[in-house]
Amino acid sequence: MSHLHTGPRQPWADEDGAVPPASWGRDVPPGRSLPWGFMLVIALLVVGRFALAPYLTSAALQTWATVFVAICVQALPFLVFGVALSAAITAFVPGSFWTRALPRHPAAAVPVAGMAGAVLPGCECASVPVASGLMARGVTPAAALAFLLASPAINPIVLVATAVAFPGQPLMVAARFGASLIVAVLVGWLWLRFGRSEWLRIPSRPHGEGSKLGAFAEAMRHDLLHAGGFLIVGGLAAATINVLVPREWLTAVAGIPWLAVLVMALLAVLLSICSEADAFVAASMSAFSPTAKLAFLVVGPMVDLKLIALQAGTFGRAFAVRFVPLTFGLAVLVSALSGWLLL
Repeated sequence: MSHLHTGPRQPWADEDGAVPPASWGRDVPPGRSLPWGFMLVIALLVVGRFALAPYLTSAALQTWATVFVAICVQALPFLVFGVALSAAITAFVPGSFWTRALPRHPAAAVPVAGMAGAVLPGCECASVPVASGLMARGVTPAAALAFLLASPAINPIVLVATAVAFPGQPLMVAARFGASLIVAVLVGWLWLRFGRSEWLRIPSRPHGEGSKLGAFAEAMRHDLLHAGGFLIVGGLAAATINVLVPREWLTAVAGIPWLAVLVMALLAVLLSICSEADAFVAASMSAFSPTAKLAFLVVGPMVDLKLIALQAGTFGRAFAVRFVPLTFGLAVLVSALSGWLLL
């Protein structure tokens, strides 16, 4: 498989020029249909809540609605945070900044970008628009992808939440940090070596004319309406899975070590819990081993239903069908090894 040629980068001659290069797969701006579709879905949900509520009294349906609303409400603040940060990068940070902030060689930029995720409080929903903005401003895609995976898993808020959920178990916090960072860096390096430009659609950024505040507002509107629709799609799928998967199945497999790890990893994908809250869910599953719980904590912030929907909508289906299996496989493998060594 041919690799993506990303040799040592040179500073841009004009920071307002076309970045990233056309060979990286910049797409044309999307049409206006998605924002209107997003607004229509919201309107239908609001109307349906009041018009149909008296007739929808099934316990399963009420559980489904509760889970769906919880996922969206939980994720929306962090999505807005990520969109605001991405818009600020677009409007206020010149493209030449990133050539100075990151190492010039792409292979060295990947771990640096992964470590940068440790200082940004946010969940997986916030990481997608931020990574998109970084790519659009000239950051090597492999480095932006490493940041996308590391940020929701190793930031201070998530690590503190993990320590609170697992009191007296500092090795769980260390294992989560180390395993998540290793997966992020490995995925970045593999994408740098084997990725093709046609697999990754880098969204074009809206360039507002006039003041930088105008450009900020336009970029934020663009990203929020775009990502919000795919968040709803992922939330619908996650809520449906939450209702359909019987709890008895989980108890039956907890006693089989290798199967428990795989089941917890798949459960993290299906439940789509925000990374700030997933540690408490993992800690509550007392039937599973610490290694299986670690797999849940490492996989969840990197691969879940709402995140898959956001990635496919932002970077394209060709990207998602390759990136998701690669990330999931490495996350399960590294989690199992880390748990075996540390837990």
